Amino acid sequence: MDKKFFIVHKKILPEVFEKVLEAKELLRTGKARGITEATQKTGISRSTFYKYKEYVSLPSQLEGGQKATVTLLLDHMPGVLSKLLNEIADMKINVLTINQDIPINGIANVSMTFDRSKCQLPMDEILGHLRNINGTNKVSLVAME
Repeated sequence: MDKKFFIVHKKILPEVFEKVLEAKELLRTGKARGITEATQKTGISRSTFYKYKEYVSLPSQLEGGQKATVTLLLDHMPGVLSKLLNEIADMKINVLTINQDIPINGIANVSMTFDRSKCQLPMDEILGHLRNINGTNKVSLVAME
């Protein structure tokens, strides 16, 4: 089977896909002892869980997702990019490429690709750390490999 992946906003998907992710998380964290308990807690049937469990994942759960490309909108102020790079280094992430456009109206567009193979955090937490840096206006995941 040819593997093709799409990133689709959950707003347009049936709720069952989110329930499958919830059940998988309950199993992963040990908050459910088995599939029966996880499906009961999330309100889906076991057959629904088995039907979709291999096909529904968060971007941070995809196999081999060690390289990621993100775009960021940063305030054009001294030290913002430096704080961002320090935070990335603190998470044991290795920057592979970085491109910054000339700031327009006080905002710089930055594109970055990094290797997160030594980082223990899931991708959504990494993005959360980057969003919390003062001077960061927007962080978007573009692609993962």
